[in-house]
Amino acid sequence: MYIAVKGGELAIEAARVLLADARRGDRDLAELVDAQVQGQLRLLVARVMAEASLYDPALAALAIRQAAGDTLEAVFLLRAYRTTLPRLAFSEPLDTAGMRVARRVSSIFKDLPGGQLLGPTPDYTQRLIDFGLQQPGREPLQPALVDPGPEMTLPGALEGLGSQGLVEPCRPSPGDPEPPDITRDPPMYPMPRSGRLQMLARADEGWVLGMAYSTQRGYANSHPFAGDVRLGQVAVAIVPDELDFAIEIGEVELTECQMVNQFVGSAEQPPQFTRGYGLVFGHGERKAMAMALVDRALRHEEFGELATAPAQQQEFVLPHGDGVEASGFVQHLKLPHYVTFEAELQLLRQLRAEAGGSA
Repeated sequence: MYIAVKGGELAIEAARVLLADARRGDRDLAELVDAQVQGQLRLLVARVMAEASLYDPALAALAIRQAAGDTLEAVFLLRAYRTTLPRLAFSEPLDTAGMRVARRVSSIFKDLPGGQLLGPTPDYTQRLIDFGLQQPGREPLQPALVDPGPEMTLPGALEGLGSQGLVEPCRPSPGDPEPPDITRDPPMYPMPRSGRLQMLARADEGWVLGMAYSTQRGYANSHPFAGDVRLGQVAVAIVPDELDFAIEIGEVELTECQMVNQFVGSAEQPPQFTRGYGLVFGHGERKAMAMALVDRALRHEEFGELATAPAQQQEFVLPHGDGVEASGFVQHLKLPHYVTFEAELQLLRQLRAEAGGSA
């Protein structure tokens, strides 16, 4: 049986109008503007930029507003826009050692060079709803309490351990291969660490967090410590074609995490701590920490460890972490499937008829 499928242009246009109306919400309330989203929902803006792999707070705020707060839809919009942009240059590798730090904590050292900088964090609050926020014009905190002071560069928290050989050094991969570009080249497994880190950096935060949590619950025999977590501004530099030296073209806000894990040693390597690494756009500590945990789990081959957990399987962790791909596969089920369903329905009827005749 053939079933004709006709377009519903009027219905689709009406759905678009209804969407715009639902996005606007109550007309008695002031319309939300991009500057409010960018300034007051900065953590959401950072997450969208990270998963879209495009650093532009203003465009991320616009995408969030257009998507009515749907994070995955906002990421999709920003990624789609990213594909239209020309690639003008390649930046030099970012030097996070030169980060102008606004926040830096380490859970493994009480005292460290530069000290602990708490910065803006809810880590030490009671995490109870503050009904005072419902009062417009509430008296702000005293300026002396909220002045962050000048941002500064700080030495890495793990430098002391590194100088004693107690933590693995930061070295390029053997042969220092050119990192793949996951936005232009399809993934080929097994992927090098540089490709894995790219995929984790723009993976859905919830997925990476779940994989990281699984390693802590015993599904990779991981015993991690947060060695160095920092937030700040990092300079971006390029080498123009007409020059033979690098010039700075701006700064990006980044969150970096180095996780420390135990390693008992092998015939080739002495016992020492090993590292997991995470780096994301904006203020995204939870994502950076989770990324560092999963990065370390995926390095099992380097240390001769058995792969016994889901978080250690590249082909499970990496492709399923893409929120845009996952959202597309799931949500496409809402679109018309009349023809394919009718074919399966006819097949089912035929099989039932044949089974009934034989009985």
